[in-house]
Amino acid sequence: MDKVFIIAEAGVNHNGSLELAMKLIDVAADAGADAVKFQTFRASELASARAEKADYQKNLTDKRESQLDMLRRLELSADDHVLLKAHAETRKITFMSTPFDLPSIKLLSELGMDIYKIASGEITNLPYLRKVAGVAKRIILSSGLATMREVENAVAALIASGVSKKQITVLHANTAYPTPPEDVNLLAMQSIGRTVGVAYGYSDHTLGIVVPVAATALGATVIEKHFTLDRTMDGPDHAASLEPQELKEMVSAIRTTEAILGDGVKQPSKSESVNRNAARKSIVANGPIQAGETFSEENLTVKRPAGGIDPMRWDEVIGRKATRAFEDDEPIQLEG
Repeated sequence: MDKVFIIAEAGVNHNGSLELAMKLIDVAADAGADAVKFQTFRASELASARAEKADYQKNLTDKRESQLDMLRRLELSADDHVLLKAHAETRKITFMSTPFDLPSIKLLSELGMDIYKIASGEITNLPYLRKVAGVAKRIILSSGLATMREVENAVAALIASGVSKKQITVLHANTAYPTPPEDVNLLAMQSIGRTVGVAYGYSDHTLGIVVPVAATALGATVIEKHFTLDRTMDGPDHAASLEPQELKEMVSAIRTTEAILGDGVKQPSKSESVNRNAARKSIVANGPIQAGETFSEENLTVKRPAGGIDPMRWDEVIGRKATRAFEDDEPIQLEG
């Protein structure tokens, strides 16, 4: 299988600090992720003053603070983006960010970003989908909260706006932070691939690393996972994120899973071939056999090691005559 594209989702876990955002890039690079992803938005473009926080955000941040005020604290400036992208390049990791409004799409386009991640909340935002399709070389679309019909409609809108199916990957996702295991429904990921005809992956909000590894085993081509410097930090997403060592463990587990999946061809591996003779058997004499004696089920048996006549040729041997004498346990040989 092709290498899974692993996105370490920094999101807003920088808490509005450029210094913390730089550290998050270092953590993602050190873990071996393929990309580190932030979130790009203008708070006033993203939410109105009347917008309430999600329940998990209310539980993890100041309840008196509006969603708009929370977002203002978590904004990254245009200059921040330039510096973060440059730092990611020095660490040889792909810089990504999810735009949440039309001006942010323009900002990322001006930065030269090729891969655009569309958040689950934008899957029904037609003007936004058209704008992204106009600038992206590759699109990764999350589908939390969506029905299959909504996924199909979004993909159709992207294609109608100029991208091909080969440029689109749809991520199965659940927008609960954290997602309860019973709500993961990981097989829906494969259903998306079959129904929509696109590459598929998984954006994970569960605790731990089991589900991303399972998604890899089920054919995910992209895995996205939130991470943080410290899960106890204040902020909406820290609690459901991996800490640095856990991120390393997830990347390692995904790479191991890729290796164990192999190419699907059933044949002896190089490592096991050396065990062939020790594990398999040959047809041997079940006691002394005289020359001219007829081979039968009484005077033949099957024992290790291999190297003699394959036991699958048993019917071919039974009824033939021994051309010479054989000792007990001696491998049988046929002549003529």
